[in-house]
Amino acid sequence: MTVQQIASVTHQYDLAFMAYDITSLAALWWAVIFSGVYHGINPGMGWPLAISAALMQENNKALPIALFMLAAGHFFAMIAILLPFSAMLVLVDWEIQIRISAGFLVIFVGGYLMVNPRHPKFLARVPPSRLALWSFLAAMAHGAGLMLLPIYLGICNIGSDEIGHQAVNALMGNNFFTSFTVAAVHTVSMTLAGGVIAIIIYFWLGLKFLSRTWFNLDRIWAASLIFVGIFGIITVTNGH
Repeated sequence: MTVQQIASVTHQYDLAFMAYDITSLAALWWAVIFSGVYHGINPGMGWPLAISAALMQENNKALPIALFMLAAGHFFAMIAILLPFSAMLVLVDWEIQIRISAGFLVIFVGGYLMVNPRHPKFLARVPPSRLALWSFLAAMAHGAGLMLLPIYLGICNIGSDEIGHQAVNALMGNNFFTSFTVAAVHTVSMTLAGGVIAIIIYFWLGLKFLSRTWFNLDRIWAASLIFVGIFGIITVTNGH
């Protein structure tokens, strides 16, 4: 095989690998959006509290304000989980161990919530007026940020492949930016999904409909955490 043939085969391999990376990256970002929609639909993330706030104040404007406060608390909960891992990812030599450990952590939390799905009692002590604080604590208690963790680590892994062996500061800066972007995209998706449900119930269906059709996603939530943890470990063992 001539040098030109080798170069041609190498170029084709690089193009195929790049296409695979783009597909994988798109799938991971869709997972960020889908998890946000899933969190938004789940009543445990707070949209019923937004309806309650609007009803108690007898003011339609209270509904978007409440949704914004819930979104703010959820966003900071996501950042609180993702940001430390963005700093850890500068230790490139330990990347595989970090991702596998994160996967097992998510599985453990999902297993715990499967056995004990009840809301932590301390959430009941947070006044409804402090929606941002309630949203932050609820997201932390339910492991909402942990669901994003394997997805985020996969995105950063693809990003680090694109960056190559650049300086550590450049890699860390890219991971910090990615953590904020992932948290923002996820939170916007969650707020839109929960907001649509809250608006429909508040303006058209009413509380009677909510009381008749109340649904509980606690065990589905726990199972999804286990699934995401397993998915994260499988992607590592498959070399991506």
